[in-house]
Amino acid sequence: MVTSPSVLKTEKKEAKKNKFEKYKAEKDGLAVKSELDKFAEMGWEAIDKTDLTGRLKWLGVFYREVTPGKFMLRMRMPHGVLSSHKMRLLAEIVQRYGDDGCADITTRQNLQLRGVRLEDIPDIFRRFEQAGLTSMQSGMDNVRNITGSPVAGIAANELIDTQGLVIKVQDMITNNGEGNYDFTNLPRKFNIAIEGSREDSIHSEINDIAFIPAFKDSDESSELGFNVLVGGFFSARRCDSAIPLNAWVPADDTVVEICRAILTVFRDNGSRGNRQQTRLMWLIEEMGLDAFRAAVEAQMGITLSPAAPEDAITEEGKSDHLGVHSQKQPGLNYVGLHIPVGHIFADDMFELARLAEVYGNGEIRLTVEQNAIIPNIPDSRLEAFLQEAPVQKFSINPAPLSRSLVSCTGSRFCNFALIETKQRAQALAEKLDSSLSVDQPVRMHWTGCPNSCGQPQVADIGFLGTKARKDGKSVEAVDIYMGGKVGKHAQLGERVMKAVPCEDLESVLTDLLTEKFGAVAK
Repeated sequence: MVTSPSVLKTEKKEAKKNKFEKYKAEKDGLAVKSELDKFAEMGWEAIDKTDLTGRLKWLGVFYREVTPGKFMLRMRMPHGVLSSHKMRLLAEIVQRYGDDGCADITTRQNLQLRGVRLEDIPDIFRRFEQAGLTSMQSGMDNVRNITGSPVAGIAANELIDTQGLVIKVQDMITNNGEGNYDFTNLPRKFNIAIEGSREDSIHSEINDIAFIPAFKDSDESSELGFNVLVGGFFSARRCDSAIPLNAWVPADDTVVEICRAILTVFRDNGSRGNRQQTRLMWLIEEMGLDAFRAAVEAQMGITLSPAAPEDAITEEGKSDHLGVHSQKQPGLNYVGLHIPVGHIFADDMFELARLAEVYGNGEIRLTVEQNAIIPNIPDSRLEAFLQEAPVQKFSINPAPLSRSLVSCTGSRFCNFALIETKQRAQALAEKLDSSLSVDQPVRMHWTGCPNSCGQPQVADIGFLGTKARKDGKSVEAVDIYMGGKVGKHAQLGERVMKAVPCEDLESVLTDLLTEKFGAVAK
């Protein structure tokens, strides 16, 4: 017998709550928005510790013990799209902080600004409001940046332009960027992605809700909409691929409403006990998929259509969007630039803004592979664009191992990370590219801790930071994962080696690349 949602809700209220639920019950994270001016005057050292290390994350402001007094600011950038004006504003913000100021493109198509000081946050937020930018609800138990195909609206293989839907979903969740108390107290973090092309560019399998294009046939016609997947996630204890909800929705505001309904069911019934058992998949398993689907239908007040066949829609492979590509608009092109491990400085950001204005229509797009795209470049301007110095720096055709490299923040800026990742990953990939010939890109993903922000489980070769003993000393090390696949037959990789010291990785990887990927010595 499946427990009803109302009974589940009662039982959760009676269950022992974790420490995060206790401080959320004392004061909602969003409440600190009205206290920012006071915090700026007080200085970070005088702020209540829970406000400092916890609730400020609801505003996208992250205190980091490894960089005391220097905060990380996580933006919301639906679909990874921003204008040159917005990029220039963000560059001006990080430029203020000298060597500490920089930014990282994340695996959720947004930017994280580093080196920011708390006393500047009120003014930064005022500038955000004027520019149409927001960082609201981008951390902790909130819905993270909503992702979609980075070439929506311009790709030749596109089925549905999802840009408008992604913005509508974000606006629903965040109250148009102002903050929305309806969804600031979820049991845990939450990821949503909406795919509109024939390739699974969003990594649907690792999202709590994912929408995949599918045709719904009837006796009279065939309508294009989305099949819905639910429950994908990574955590320190468990990683799971999303599963079909057995639901199809049209490509309209129904997408917004089913997101609202799933979030509401999760908010009201999800576990608030052990933090390692509070993601959506745990609730789906506890309720049973059919009961969960029924609860979503009850919240929406409709009966959902069963899922449509999708085998004919999704393509086998997945593009990284690097290089020059013709758009579906005649005479226009988009160019994907490789940003090594997504790490950029103010000068780079200014240059991306300039390129977008001079050669395109002032638009810049970010990818889940931590790269950047400049779209809408006319054929007549393409050759001049390719001669630009930033295009030489951020290659459109990088070496195979560097090309598909992804990395989380690492211990330099994140106190959760057990190892340094970005610089090590980039240096190792460049060294292996110089010594080995590989006739195919090999997707290598690094993450500094079991939270898996770098998504090693979806990589051909994934690295998860840990510690090991070598010669009687504790050293930085990685667990190695292999077999992750993306696209039509996506699957999560499995751990094949434990606690390999980072100083031994060059030889270990040389052997793996030779044996498994056909690499040969140069």
